[in-house]
Amino acid sequence: MGATGVSSGVRDFRFRRLEKPEEFRQLLEVHRAVWGDEGVPAPLQRALQDNGGLVLGAFADIYLAGFALSFLGWDGTTLYHYSHITAVRPEYQNHHLGFRLKSFQRDEVLKLGLPEIRWTFDPLQSRNAWLNVRLLGGVPDRYLIHYYGQMPDTLNRDMETDRLRLRWELSTAHVEERVAGTFPTAEEDLARWNRSVPIIETEVGEKGLRRPTTVAEPSGSPAHLEIPFDLATVREHEPEALRQWRHAVRDGFRAAFDMLYRVDDFVVILKDHERRSFYFLSPPPTGTPGSAAPAAPSV
Repeated sequence: MGATGVSSGVRDFRFRRLEKPEEFRQLLEVHRAVWGDEGVPAPLQRALQDNGGLVLGAFADIYLAGFALSFLGWDGTTLYHYSHITAVRPEYQNHHLGFRLKSFQRDEVLKLGLPEIRWTFDPLQSRNAWLNVRLLGGVPDRYLIHYYGQMPDTLNRDMETDRLRLRWELSTAHVEERVAGTFPTAEEDLARWNRSVPIIETEVGEKGLRRPTTVAEPSGSPAHLEIPFDLATVREHEPEALRQWRHAVRDGFRAAFDMLYRVDDFVVILKDHERRSFYFLSPPPTGTPGSAAPAAPSV
């Protein structure tokens, strides 16, 4: 039976570390299904697993449905785990496996005695932002321009590889609440959106898709920053807008971070029968040193 057949009838998944050579080879198949290439070689996976890293899998019967791979990181002051890749086969992506894999990874890293996991993600990917910021309670704290250089895989081809660096402090009250399923209501999200100011203004183009028009520095008020609701649709129907979105979001985040704004949530707002995706950003407390510093220009 193929993996698709298993997906249609699966009731639950088993989460554990990968152990056998054939399981590490299955990870390559999952990576290929998502990105179109094989990713981390099997011998390196084995080396990471046995030397402080974690190669974790979600299994449907004997089939690897998804995985999370991380390793030890050190920034000069803090020892943490760096989550390099998390992936779920396309046929299993409606089973909340991304959240469940990250939750299992959290448990395993806490067992190692470490307080934090870090990783990067594309700030234009609404689905990833929803998982990383909304559901898990991670905090993006750094904008990285063209971080990986040009990449040939199907998700990154022909795009600059800008990334947000995210810190997931595993035992904070905020993270505990989010992983337990406690979130603001839709009404609270809409109220916050209404009282915040836009960093990026957008308009609907001729093809019915939003594209950015202007970028403004945050003014000291709570702010929101819009990204495409569905980047794949933009890529398919209006690819010329990809660069506009990349540079508008880059300029917006750089300005906000230079002004010491903090990303503290991500929401999808339904307004006028349209779903739109936004990061929520809070200004620094009044009197914070550097809170009035000018934003750096885009490069």
